[in-house]
Amino acid sequence: MEWSIVVAVIATLGFVLGRQKDEIQAKAELAAVKYTLGSLRTALILDYMQRTVRAGNGAPTSARQNPFDLLERKPANFQGEVSAAQASRALAGSWVFDPACPCVGYRPHYSPGFNSASGDDMAWFKLAGAPGPLELTARESYVWQGTALR
Repeated sequence: MEWSIVVAVIATLGFVLGRQKDEIQAKAELAAVKYTLGSLRTALILDYMQRTVRAGNGAPTSARQNPFDLLERKPANFQGEVSAAQASRALAGSWVFDPACPCVGYRPHYSPGFNSASGDDMAWFKLAGAPGPLELTARESYVWQGTALR
């Protein structure tokens, strides 16, 4: 009798923790995506400032296209430069850069809570803002786990 109670308690804990594990991993992924977007945005601003200082009184030289090149270390899940057609085959949980757009894209690994206005399963952020510092802005509205992704 005692062993059956112990087994039932362990099974219940395993079930509850299994469900919580997925939720925690999804929240960790969202936090990592926001961190990477913040790092890219900061790198774009620093790059613009450095180019402005180097140019002196003149106009800064042109910006590099791929913002991941500005990072000291690219994320391990960065799959490189791809076209929009190739991006549809990107692995879940990975970043890509489409130079034709130019846009940074991310395909969520834990995507059940991810929604986009167009129904796309990938979040895209367009590089814009020249001649000033380049900015990453969401191409459409994205909601992930009840949070707006910008």
